[in-house]
This record gives sequence, C-alpha cells and structure tokens, in this order.
Amino acid sequence: MEVGFVAINHIRCREEYRERFEELFRTRAHAIDRMPGFCGMQVLRPQKPDEPYLVVSFWESEEAFRAWVGSPEFLEGHRRGFEDMRAARERGEESPMTSEFVTYEVIAR
Repeated sequence: MEVGFVAINHIRCREEYRERFEELFRTRAHAIDRMPGFCGMQVLRPQKPDEPYLVVSFWESEEAFRAWVGSPEFLEGHRRGFEDMRAARERGEESPMTSEFVTYEVIAR
C-alpha cells in the first residue's frame, strides 16, 4: 500500500488522564487495522507536558480515511475514550481530553 493521505490527531489530556490515555492505546481494539486503505499508525508522546499527543494515521487516500471516520470500526476503536468523556460530563467535570484532526495530502516521498 502506498500512503497518499495522513491524518494527525492532536490530543490534549489533563495531567491525571495521561496514564489512562496511554493505556487505552496499549490495549486498543485494533479496529482501524481492518479498514481498507489503512497503512499504519503511530502514537507519539510529547516531551513537554503542555504539548499534545500526536496520533498519526497513514492512509492510501482521503476517501479511505473518511470511510473509517464514518464506520462502526471508528466507534469500536474509540468506545472506551468516549465512555470516559461521557462519564466526566455526567459528573459535571471537564473532559479528560480534547482532540483536533489535521489532515494532509502526501505530495512528495
């Protein structure tokens, strides 16, 4: 598979949630691995506590990435994190993490 599209999710965690966040990735469902057009993923821990984690996923195309975002596999892969955010809301607390996707088209190799 040749990578033509990259999605980077910038995830900021409250300090007390960082260990849980890392555990979620160590024990992830691997649902994304079943998606057509998925080429791989890396999760990067920031060197400074005020900087975001980066979850970098590599795709054959933007269409493959968009299909994953709208898929049951996306919900399966994010279920535990979504549950943590919902539980925080129900307790009247700030979300333990926030995320923002930035996407890129590969123009050179």
